[in-house]
Amino acid sequence: MKQIYGIRPVTARALACALLAGCAPLSEPTPSKAPSTQPAQPMPPAPAAKPAVSTAHAPAAAPAPADSAAALRVDPHRSLIAVTVRRGGAFARFGHDHVIAVRMLEGRVLPAEQRADLHFRLDQMTVDEAELRTIAGLSPQPDTDAIDGTRHNMLFKVLDAEHFPEVQLHAERPADKGPLRVSITLHGVTRQFALPAAISEHKGVMTVSGSTTLKQTDFGLVPYSIMAGALAVQDQLELRFTITAAP
Repeated sequence: MKQIYGIRPVTARALACALLAGCAPLSEPTPSKAPSTQPAQPMPPAPAAKPAVSTAHAPAAAPAPADSAAALRVDPHRSLIAVTVRRGGAFARFGHDHVIAVRMLEGRVLPAEQRADLHFRLDQMTVDEAELRTIAGLSPQPDTDAIDGTRHNMLFKVLDAEHFPEVQLHAERPADKGPLRVSITLHGVTRQFALPAAISEHKGVMTVSGSTTLKQTDFGLVPYSIMAGALAVQDQLELRFTITAAP
């Protein structure tokens, strides 16, 4: 049986057993604690990013000129955005948590101007890579059919990737070296966040890393659910990232 986004199928027998439990409460399992997923430049996990400004259907920031000599290009082989999606609802025990990964990240960083413009396609994201699930402390590994079902529901029933195929990010580093000012455009909605991050530079290569939480509803998304929410995907997403840019 195929697994759905954040939820594995519940057999009639399993549901019957749960419903016939009478007054016994349907307690959710204690979530497994994932080991630290901080990248090479560690920093304490950032608090939930605080939306500063919301502008629906805002245009994306213009990319840096291709011939800019001072620009650094994002290296997709050394960059990663990993998002842990957790299950919820009264029957959460019948579901799975998932890790969604962005590896095909493109864009440019302008160190002299303390800004960057990045983008990626939703249909290039991966679901439940075994290594990333291990890092996040998730087990067991879903089968191929379950992963395919999860990916389909995520792209077409939640993200509407057919109409909003790309995610765009614009980041600026303030003069006081405080949290990055990051604009994320997803599902046609742009939100701005103050995002703490560790930034390092070595021999012309820049690496930015950190972690935070975001909510799907911040971007007008409706978290996937079935059975009137008895099986659902939690609104909050756990995000960690390492972005490396080189000449």
